[in-house]
Amino acid sequence: MDFKISKNKIMRKFKLGAHEIPSLGFGTWQIIGDTCIEAVETALEIGYRHIDGAAAYQNHNEVGKGIQNSGISRDEIFITSKLWITDMHKQAAIDACKKALDELGIQYLDLYLMHWPDRKIPVDQTLGALTELKEMGLIKEWGISNSNIHHIQDILAKGYKPVNNQVEFHPSLNQKALKEFCDEKNILVTAYSPIAQGADLKLPLITELAQKYNKSTSQVVLNWIISKGIVAIPKGSSKDHILDNFKTLEWELDLTDLAKIDTLNTNNRLIIPHWADFDY
Repeated sequence: MDFKISKNKIMRKFKLGAHEIPSLGFGTWQIIGDTCIEAVETALEIGYRHIDGAAAYQNHNEVGKGIQNSGISRDEIFITSKLWITDMHKQAAIDACKKALDELGIQYLDLYLMHWPDRKIPVDQTLGALTELKEMGLIKEWGISNSNIHHIQDILAKGYKPVNNQVEFHPSLNQKALKEFCDEKNILVTAYSPIAQGADLKLPLITELAQKYNKSTSQVVLNWIISKGIVAIPKGSSKDHILDNFKTLEWELDLTDLAKIDTLNTNNRLIIPHWADFDY
């Protein structure tokens, strides 16, 4: 991959196409209302400069207010959103992006992702729209989400090149083959549900390592993810939780312990909606 990372060195940014993306972002899934506004504002105050959102989260307005309230310049913040599966035809995708920008109160997205693959709609429709949005200056980079190797192969065969694939990724679902394939194709991976909705924090090895390093279990997991050259986007609503996650960037797991966490995979996929296409 183009980004450079030492074997056990936490980095603050990874290369993403012609741009850079902070290695630790703030996720906004399931955070709504005033709680969302305050959480985004708090995250930015603490030092996050990467906010991950989506049309499906139905909180663009609140995320935008949190960004505006922070007083931080737009060009200092990396903002991601995602195109929902009901808007994957070309014009619908373009309109959906413009709506997202209006709701967020911004002029462009740093990254726009196709939220889920849908083989019923020709991929040229959606990716053609994303390409056009980039040419229009409404997005800087585009990518995909929830896409397995076969999805990416289909996209590449059509002549399109995503720069990012955002997928469920945590110690009990480390998607080794997919990560290696994305590395080969120079596609940066982003991990959502990075702590398996809390389940992986209870794994004996994770609690053991938290005690060894005198860090939280969340920091151990996020440290492992980022050390693998993967962007992590944990969510949080309390200031203590948001701050604790951010402190992941202050230290490093050693190589032996990173390797131990690699052995925890049980293919424990948590996010499997009825429209998912993981099996073929």
